[in-house]
Amino acid sequence: MASRTWDLLADLPLRIDSVSLEPLKIRVSEDFERWTMHVTLRGAGGAGPEEGHGEDVTWEVDDHRHLLEHGPAELVGEHTLASLSRALGDMELFPPSGPSRYASRQYRRWAYESAALDLALRQAGRPLHDVLGRKPRAVRFVASPGLGSPPSIQPIDAILARQPEMQFKLDASSAWSPNLMRTLSALGHVKILDLKGAYRGTPVDQPADRALYESLLKFFDDVLLEDPDLTDEVRDLFDDVRLDRITWDAPIHSTADIEALPFPPRVLNFKPSRFGSLEALFDAYDHCHEQGISIYGGGQFELGPGRGQIQ
Repeated sequence: MASRTWDLLADLPLRIDSVSLEPLKIRVSEDFERWTMHVTLRGAGGAGPEEGHGEDVTWEVDDHRHLLEHGPAELVGEHTLASLSRALGDMELFPPSGPSRYASRQYRRWAYESAALDLALRQAGRPLHDVLGRKPRAVRFVASPGLGSPPSIQPIDAILARQPEMQFKLDASSAWSPNLMRTLSALGHVKILDLKGAYRGTPVDQPADRALYESLLKFFDDVLLEDPDLTDEVRDLFDDVRLDRITWDAPIHSTADIEALPFPPRVLNFKPSRFGSLEALFDAYDHCHEQGISIYGGGQFELGPGRGQIQ
């Protein structure tokens, strides 16, 4: 059996002297103010005081307000990453009555665990790649702009005017016209289309739309198709689509979720905050490595350290 990456991290010691919270906010529209919570763990290191940072990307503002009212998790003391993770798994991180949605438990746990990893590495004076015995490699980025209402090519043109080599991951919508799809395809810069078919009860829901899927498959013959909603009404459209073009994001919270997909994936989108614990995340990384599954990453509208950490 291959060694677990988590085993290289589990016994890292860390000392936590204090835990603090800072709400981060941005007004997006009249109806939407995005909140996240910046978690800071402080503790003495060999060269003096050190800090570890994490970000809770929970979407519901009331959940953040309740956290500020009740204060952060009681984590002061001497730990290893493994012992701290076990303690977090036993805690109610959403006092007094739990989160508004279940997935938020993972988001908050990830804020503490990512901050703990950050602090432990700083106290050890070692970067993550050194602890894991890996060599850093360059990362390729894409942009993911909205196309406005009504959708148009203008946001893409504006970015390409500044960065002519930029590539894109776009959220496909039933509001897209065939002419817009034709124009986007002709640019040759779109690499991933997010069909948003795995969301339910959220502002970004995009139910299966046969006309949309037909047009996307017609105009974009080589891009990755993320989270299609493979209902009986549209499943036949994908009969001749290479399976290595279909990728998944929203359903993936664990290795078990990967194994439960309708067919073995070749590519996945990982959002670390969805996994909650470092152990679950690194076990999923190991699974993908063993199965030859490529991974790319995306954000959850982070406003603080979380975006840099996932990159």
